[in-house]
Amino acid sequence: MDKAAREFEFSDKHFARISSFVTAQTGILLPAAKKDMVYSRLSKHVRRNYGGSFDAFCLAVDNGDPDTIELLINAITTNLTAFFREKHHFDYLKQHVLPELLIKNQATKKIRIWSAGCSTGEEPYSLAICLHQFFKGHPGWDVKVLATDLDANVLEQAASGIYTIERVSQFSEDEKHAWFSRGKAENNGLVKVKSFLKEFISFRRLNLLHPFPMKGTFDVIFCRNVIIYFDKTTQVGLFHRFAEKMLPGGYLFIGHSETLFNISNQFVSDGNTIYRRIT
Repeated sequence: MDKAAREFEFSDKHFARISSFVTAQTGILLPAAKKDMVYSRLSKHVRRNYGGSFDAFCLAVDNGDPDTIELLINAITTNLTAFFREKHHFDYLKQHVLPELLIKNQATKKIRIWSAGCSTGEEPYSLAICLHQFFKGHPGWDVKVLATDLDANVLEQAASGIYTIERVSQFSEDEKHAWFSRGKAENNGLVKVKSFLKEFISFRRLNLLHPFPMKGTFDVIFCRNVIIYFDKTTQVGLFHRFAEKMLPGGYLFIGHSETLFNISNQFVSDGNTIYRRIT
């Protein structure tokens, strides 16, 4: 973006202060090529709340103003997602992972899944659909999904379970009827995830760079299209901590452009971007 095209000054120093803070707080790397993206995502907030001054915005960040910091993190976090994105993961879950866990966890009848970086909720709700389809023939099981994200705004949307009808266009009419309630009157054009699916999921705000507060372990972790924004040191540390929170033989699903090669020796490949915790 040409400087003349910007509404107000956004210097390299402004960008450096913002990018270094974001990396320190979230692990997300913001190379120089992201400068225009950062400006476009922050400019309306700087105009509205900081008098059009990135100096004022950066000062608020440096002073630890919680509202400014939350605004910054929410604006920078990438939230591209969709229902059943990378469908082969969900097929593998239903065809291989859940049948195996049905036998492996027979004594406890308990399964725990973590959707790390759940964004606006399409991933955990896709998991809930899979779980409902599978376990309706196996009553008496305690199956839960923990869905976490750093962005408070997307977590609020995810917890609401409300989407535009366009976001569920991939589903057949029968599937839409089974899993969503259609909005009426002023909510026309919206759908809401049905309560029996929402009951599978607990939403929680969590920074993946911070110590994990969960006491238990997980049978399955989905952390997809998250580590591509982290440097290698952060990736290594994150997957080590994931391994510590997984049961032996547990499954890890990562994004289509991600790999654990030269990142972690605690997992072994079990398919296309599917890994197992080494026992």
